[in-house]
Amino acid sequence: MNISRRNLGLGLGALGLSACGNGAAMSFSGGSPLDADLRPAANPAYDAWVDAFRARASNYGLSDATVSTGFRGAGYLPGVVTRDRNQTESSRTLEDYLSISVSDERVAKGRAAFARQRGTLMALQDRYGVDAAIIAAIWGVESLYGEKRGNVPVVSATSTLAYDGRRGAFFEQQLVAALKIVQAGDAAPSHMTGSWAGAMGHTQFIPTTYLAHAVDFTGDGRRDIWSEDPTDSLASTANYLSRSGWSRGVRWGGVAGAGAPAGRVIQPQAGGPSFAVTGNFNAIKRYNNSDAYALGVGLLADRIAGAGPLQASFPPDANGMTKADRIALQKRLTARGFDTGGSDGVIGRKTEAAIRAWQASRGLPETGQPSQELLRSLG
Repeated sequence: MNISRRNLGLGLGALGLSACGNGAAMSFSGGSPLDADLRPAANPAYDAWVDAFRARASNYGLSDATVSTGFRGAGYLPGVVTRDRNQTESSRTLEDYLSISVSDERVAKGRAAFARQRGTLMALQDRYGVDAAIIAAIWGVESLYGEKRGNVPVVSATSTLAYDGRRGAFFEQQLVAALKIVQAGDAAPSHMTGSWAGAMGHTQFIPTTYLAHAVDFTGDGRRDIWSEDPTDSLASTANYLSRSGWSRGVRWGGVAGAGAPAGRVIQPQAGGPSFAVTGNFNAIKRYNNSDAYALGVGLLADRIAGAGPLQASFPPDANGMTKADRIALQKRLTARGFDTGGSDGVIGRKTEAAIRAWQASRGLPETGQPSQELLRSLG
């Protein structure tokens, strides 16, 4: 994504791939209770910053009434700062990333969501020229088809990060944009919620991207990306991709040598498959500037449209284990009462905790690390 949307360090919506990220982080489940540290907390220094912002808000074209309305009930969110400072670079391989972004669950839910929204998606394809399955796939990657939209108040989140100062100018820009959304009457502050970094709606637009690209496709006079009805969100995504250079009727790409359209060839993971990609792959990367993200969206779109699983091999991981080995390990641990949270071949916190628990039960060093030896011992 360009600077108006990306570089917030978020990522895979239900992993999740936030539409404001660099390629891998988590979205928050819409409608679930907020964590305690994502509720306003007393902070006199933040209050002073808000007072100073109020004094210069008119320079941004914001009325006093808008600022007062926007900050009513808003406050400093310590959990937002914690999450911002604790971001780490993703160590996921492309194989892991695709296992999550193109999981069986995401494919099944995507096909069901496409069926529900077929009329809207096909209308958007006609209007904007963007493949309907690509629009649906971005919806799936960003918020698991609306299930994980985020419920953190955007004015509180963006003002907290603007005050915190690490990327103060950028988040003040997002705060101003959020207040302009309020001023335009598109959303009330209480309705304008999203991720901890201010990504909003079914397809996770940040406020500046909303102002530049959101559309009112329903014709109700508001660009409502927060509604249970995803129409405006999906239309806004189609508009964004269209303006990002999407070419009507051209595929994003495919596995090189497997009937993929002509284009440049990339191999994001050493020893893994190569992909031939077109200019539309680059248009997806305008949404999130990551090859892995764009491949996840493209491959998920193919699966939603009826294609089978990716037929490609990946090399063993750093522990010498293939995906089949990792799945077998998770299944064997779970069968012995050590819950790994599923058997998708992705080694995450739950699998590591299950390994440590098994090791502890045997009096072994609690490393939490998978290995061929561990797999054999669980035989």
